Amino acid sequence: MDFLNDIKPVVNKIHNIAQHFENIQIMEVCGTHTNAIAKYGIKSLLPENITLVSGPGCPVCVTSQRDIDISLYLASMKNTIFCTFGDMLKVPGTNYNSLEKIKANGGDIRIVTSPLTCIKIAEENREKNVVFMAIGFETTSPANAYTVKLAKDKGLSNFTIFSLHKLITPAMKLLLTDPDIRIDGFLLPGHVCTILGKEDFEFLSDFEKVGVISGFEAMDILLAILMILMKLKNKDFKVEIEYKRAVKPEGNIKAKEILSEVFNVVDAEWRGLGLIEKSGLGLNEKFEKFDATKVYNIPEIKSEENRSCICGEILKGKLLPTNCNLFKKLCTPFNPAGPCMVSSEGTCAAYYKFYA
Repeated sequence: MDFLNDIKPVVNKIHNIAQHFENIQIMEVCGTHTNAIAKYGIKSLLPENITLVSGPGCPVCVTSQRDIDISLYLASMKNTIFCTFGDMLKVPGTNYNSLEKIKANGGDIRIVTSPLTCIKIAEENREKNVVFMAIGFETTSPANAYTVKLAKDKGLSNFTIFSLHKLITPAMKLLLTDPDIRIDGFLLPGHVCTILGKEDFEFLSDFEKVGVISGFEAMDILLAILMILMKLKNKDFKVEIEYKRAVKPEGNIKAKEILSEVFNVVDAEWRGLGLIEKSGLGLNEKFEKFDATKVYNIPEIKSEENRSCICGEILKGKLLPTNCNLFKKLCTPFNPAGPCMVSSEGTCAAYYKFYA
């Protein structure tokens, strides 16, 4: 009851200001926000003319089919320990192969919660090759950069990473140039912004779009939505921080420095969005001996997405999971047809758990 009393004034203010608009569409670009919005029933509290849509904020979901297939190849190599975060285990590759299936067939696949665990595994298994599948946005990439730097300091010759890091702002810019996608404001990713700060998102003013950096509690999200509506009403396109208890305007300077030291910004392939220039991170020359794609001879791999899966369109905010013919039928968290159903941050997984 206290919770309802706390949020009621904010919800009332959202409804009052919403009367000034015909229709507003707000995109959250963080999978954790997608999950929190579903968990707290945020959509049910909003007026009908305020629509929330999910964007490409799930690192598992945006990993391209080709990169998934390369990961499966690396994991299948002899004398190899392949380390991954748990969300990647069930992601289907071409021909429905997966890390889970490789593990079931005897492959040494290890789930880690920290990249530093891979260093320990490499030290304890010097006779084996240890490959870490390094995915994530700016939230996780600094820790991965530090891990590579530590491996170099320790002189580890049996440790490499497959860098699949993504940068969120190039994808946002691409969405804003798509005439078929309407976005009035962004619920900006709190975790990413603890690293980046707000400066990297100031480009939104060039598109006359609003952005508010939000935390992940129900009150955070509702306050951020209210702030977005107020800024739209006032045509104020400067990025604002709701999540002030965690995000500084300048971000985390040290984290950004280690990213620059270890990685170069490179072009990257995204599921649903295609090749986006300068949207990924690759190891620079100083650390290239830890790059799995340069250490191992990876053959040409023919990849093909499941054409019945609409994960790519969901990541653009064009379609909902309920628009997919596979949803809840041939595609469930227990037997996923695509990555949007695999990850806990995936839109399909959130819809299955909280809406369906």
